[in-house]
Amino acid sequence: MDSFANLMHGFDVAITFQNIGLALIGCFLGTIIGALPGLGPSNGVAILLPLAFSLGLDATPALILLTSVYYGAMYGGRISSILLNIPGDEPALMTTLDGYPMARAGRAGEALALSGIASFVGAFFATIGLAILAPQLVKVALLFGPAEYFALFALAFATLGGISSTNQAKSAWAAAFGLGIAMIGVDGQTGVPRFAFEQIHLYDGIDFLVAIVGLFALSEVLIFLEHSGGRSAKALAAQTNKSQIAIGRPVASFALLKFCTPAIARSTVIGFLAGVLPGAGASLGSFLAYATEKQVSNGGDTFGKGDPRGVAAPEAGNNAAAGGALVPMLALGVPGSGTTAVLLAVLLALNVTPGPLLFTNSPDIVWGLIAALFIANVMLLLLNLPLVGLFARVLLIPAKYLMPLVAMVSFVGIYGVSGSTFDLLVMVLFGVIGWVLRKLDIPLVPIIMGILLGNLMEANLRRAMTISNGDWSALYGSYLSIGLWIFAIVGFFLPVFVGRKIKNKMHAKTVSDKTTGS
Repeated sequence: MDSFANLMHGFDVAITFQNIGLALIGCFLGTIIGALPGLGPSNGVAILLPLAFSLGLDATPALILLTSVYYGAMYGGRISSILLNIPGDEPALMTTLDGYPMARAGRAGEALALSGIASFVGAFFATIGLAILAPQLVKVALLFGPAEYFALFALAFATLGGISSTNQAKSAWAAAFGLGIAMIGVDGQTGVPRFAFEQIHLYDGIDFLVAIVGLFALSEVLIFLEHSGGRSAKALAAQTNKSQIAIGRPVASFALLKFCTPAIARSTVIGFLAGVLPGAGASLGSFLAYATEKQVSNGGDTFGKGDPRGVAAPEAGNNAAAGGALVPMLALGVPGSGTTAVLLAVLLALNVTPGPLLFTNSPDIVWGLIAALFIANVMLLLLNLPLVGLFARVLLIPAKYLMPLVAMVSFVGIYGVSGSTFDLLVMVLFGVIGWVLRKLDIPLVPIIMGILLGNLMEANLRRAMTISNGDWSALYGSYLSIGLWIFAIVGFFLPVFVGRKIKNKMHAKTVSDKTTGS
């Protein structure tokens, strides 16, 4: 009953002209960003991050705008997956396996409508789960001491980014690099500058907003500049022109929805649980949902050939995971995915501390956000069904017009927030670093995690050592911390096997596409 009363209060906060307008704008822009291959929700939120701050928005409106972009991008990723056989982002990869064959068979409108409805169901019930589970998780989090929080941060670093890379060593290196960047600045305990190289601009450390925009947005621009005019850009343009499949009426029949309802229900539960796990995110939710549905079907022989359940399952799974990933971020202050790591930076930049006290100290923010997510879900369904043809036309926008706009928003936004040319130079530096790391297939999300959580992790380690008089056994001195360390070890090695399966599917799909094209 408390959650219901709080949620009703959240609707009072969310239902204002400004907040509803921001949710609508966020949903629209997020769908467009998600539909464009390669951008995805993390890049989309990072690109619009400076805009939210330059507008001078308070915490609740800023979060409503950016989480609407997040949800919208998760919806939009299916459009290019179904129409072009090009995933809008990594979680949408599984949708291509059956979505594109449905489109080639003249069922593009049906596939788009089904995926939109499955996305709505997954995200809607995940938001209900968020409203119910997050307050309960807060009660558990109140049992955490410094040692338990240190183990929790270790769990987050052990699991985050593992699905996107089969090489866990690269993820570990990226996390260590991010932790190293977090060490830059004046030590809060001793007052001694660390790694500042006598640069007064670095005494306050690296602004994580500058790092995020550089690593995600500017590196995307540099990747485009590298390939502009090259074979990959021409190949993408040729495939775009070649694959303009007639959409038809975006309508899913009642019989089709009834047939796919069990798949959507199972995938929603699986995706939400995957999202709640720190670091698992939508990629794992999408993969597990598709794999589970293929196993429970009769042999799974129709999967990969245009089975509607192969579209509904991953879309419900990845959108449910998107909602589930907000649970650990709000309740524990630990991001559940790459995009929620960016949203965590938003909270910190607005002087809002996520974690157990957030629900007590800032109920308007957290419950207003949850209520706005319900509103955004309805908006996305109403936008994506009748306007899917409009969103599909976004795929025809040449990247040579899009990328300069991304660069402009990045520079103007960061300068508007900090007013420092030094920060612009740091942002460019991080853009180059992000470009190099992406070429080396090193994930960027663990770096952001290290920058965001490094100081908190260090502070909790120091507190734990102070309380125990330097006894390291205090870090595993409770059943709760032991459980977290066990999950961290399992979470570090398990994604290796799951990631290898995803990579094998991607390789098999690429080989199949080349064979079909030839």
